[in-house]
Amino acid sequence: MSTTTRRQALATVAAPFVLTSQNRRERPDVLMIAVDDLNDWVSCLGGHPNGRTPNLDRLASRGVLFTNAHCAAPLCNPSRAALMTGIRPSTSGIYTNSQPMRKSPALKNAVSLTQHFMASGYRAVGGGKIYHGGYPDAASWNEYFPSQTKNKPDDPLPKRPANGIAGTGHFDWGPVNVPGERMGDHQVVDWAIGEMNRPRTQPLFLGAGLFRPHLPWYVPPKYFDMFPLGKIELPRVKDDDLDDVPAQGRKFAKAGGDHKSVIDNKQWKQAVQGYLASIAFMDAQLGRLMEGFEKSPMSKRNPVVLLWSDHGWHLGEKLHWRKFSLWEESTRNVFTMTAPGVTKPGQRCGRTVSTMDIYPTLVDLCGLPKRPELEGASLRPLLANPGAAWDRPAVCTYFRNNHSVRSERWRYTRYQDGGEELYDHHADPMEWENLAKRPEYHTIRQELARFLPTVNAPDSVQERGSGEE
Repeated sequence: MSTTTRRQALATVAAPFVLTSQNRRERPDVLMIAVDDLNDWVSCLGGHPNGRTPNLDRLASRGVLFTNAHCAAPLCNPSRAALMTGIRPSTSGIYTNSQPMRKSPALKNAVSLTQHFMASGYRAVGGGKIYHGGYPDAASWNEYFPSQTKNKPDDPLPKRPANGIAGTGHFDWGPVNVPGERMGDHQVVDWAIGEMNRPRTQPLFLGAGLFRPHLPWYVPPKYFDMFPLGKIELPRVKDDDLDDVPAQGRKFAKAGGDHKSVIDNKQWKQAVQGYLASIAFMDAQLGRLMEGFEKSPMSKRNPVVLLWSDHGWHLGEKLHWRKFSLWEESTRNVFTMTAPGVTKPGQRCGRTVSTMDIYPTLVDLCGLPKRPELEGASLRPLLANPGAAWDRPAVCTYFRNNHSVRSERWRYTRYQDGGEELYDHHADPMEWENLAKRPEYHTIRQELARFLPTVNAPDSVQERGSGEE
């Protein structure tokens, strides 16, 4: 698509859709659940032996669980902006958490996922964290909870940092002695259940964003009690893991920062406990949400139900913490979808898919007009048959001109300075051995490099005070 054509497509909101009694029945509701900073430490993906997520497991068993799903960017703002607009970070110039989506020339007039649904006759309401905290997008919703300018309720905080690491900021963890009802995610779930039961005449797009397990890992004590320190298993880590990583990758890892602080303060098990506790808290809220959904009129309307996390999270792997990298722990996310009449219960799909595919998939499933500017592809063939042919690797971008291409077997990363990484996930799922310099893998590198973005837009406008990381 030419630049002119793309701009025309982005600037064109679909004409308002006139609802008739027939298409009102045919267009399904959509329940979209977003989870922040959730990696594969969930029971159904088996990423950590202590992970305990019975409610997420039950949701995944309703339809298709994508076991090899990846984000468009390994941090909140670019990942969510890309998912909700269908436009890659490399096209939009939205690379960091401090760049407002609507100040990007490419996204200024972009038609977001929910805008397209609204123009097609849907009522779109959201609550909790869907877009990045600092940049809610009021144009994307008919209503929002808590408000169109504040996209998540506040959480209670302890009187002082809990983990003892000096200057920790929100890189902190520990129980907060409050009832669950005080937590922001509990309030979001209450609101969402109310929306499911609200009388209406339009099909509904309902977005519910759960903030945990985002930092700080403050949740009620009972969730910490589920994971006694004596039974915590630490991630498998190779002390010399960064020795064969290019300079840019080592810079992203910041091994002398968070990882050193955690080790020096003997907080590794406590941190793992805090993350697992926060996941368990999220899962409990998800259970409440799904129980309310199943009792609501919405569940009787054959809705599409999906859950995604915006990216993964490191807890020491590659001597790195948080997201902010182009390795598996950062790019891999949780993604499951149920589409009545298309999916069958209990299916797992190992094809490599991207969060960029969510927008076109929902457009396809709900019978909306297609949008030519979207850079993902509909997953409908894989929803109907998880073993169907699929030749699209997932591409993840971190800062300008740093990209990682993930196929079913391989991860190939090229940094802006030319540094490369190549990992064989069949033989090396922990990405411990960089094969990029070996001549026998030259052809594989060339094949994967074909999928690197050819456009690397300049950085969009940066702002201070963008909110949480």
